[in-house]
Amino acid sequence: MNSNSIIPTPPGTRVALGIDPGTAIVGYAIVMAQGSELSLLACDVICTPAKMPLPERLVCIYKELTTIIATHKPQEAAVEELFFAKNARTAMTVGQARGVTMLALASNGLSIAEYTPKQVKQAVTGYGGADKNQVGEMVRILLKLSAIPQPDDAADAAAIAICHLHTAPYAHDLLPYN
Repeated sequence: MNSNSIIPTPPGTRVALGIDPGTAIVGYAIVMAQGSELSLLACDVICTPAKMPLPERLVCIYKELTTIIATHKPQEAAVEELFFAKNARTAMTVGQARGVTMLALASNGLSIAEYTPKQVKQAVTGYGGADKNQVGEMVRILLKLSAIPQPDDAADAAAIAICHLHTAPYAHDLLPYN
């Protein structure tokens, strides 16, 4: 679901931007909470070409995220922490993309929370060892969607936003970075 329309947020609502960081694909989702009701406002991915030099890919990610923030005006953000058991080179490259992601969020005044994959799975499914299909299905159910958001990175970003909205009940508990 890609939405370019901005829905005005009534008092008592929270709008969170969830980010699944990456170099080739960055998943993002904007989720609004009104009490216990959740609504998906936008959900998509930012893709960078594999042959593009890393510095240009990082600039692309930064610019796209800045545009998404300006368009949807989230109040807070959540980013998944990295977990890599084997490939250090991939971890370093994705870590650079994650740093640029956090820079884009912080430079736009958003508070940033970080969650491990296990925390996200626990918050969304009730089980920290849930697989991608279980997480995707719970995202679909919680957001009352007809289908699981695609690709997986977009569904993961929605799960991160849901985790944040369920885990950090008050936005003022997080401090903005600027």
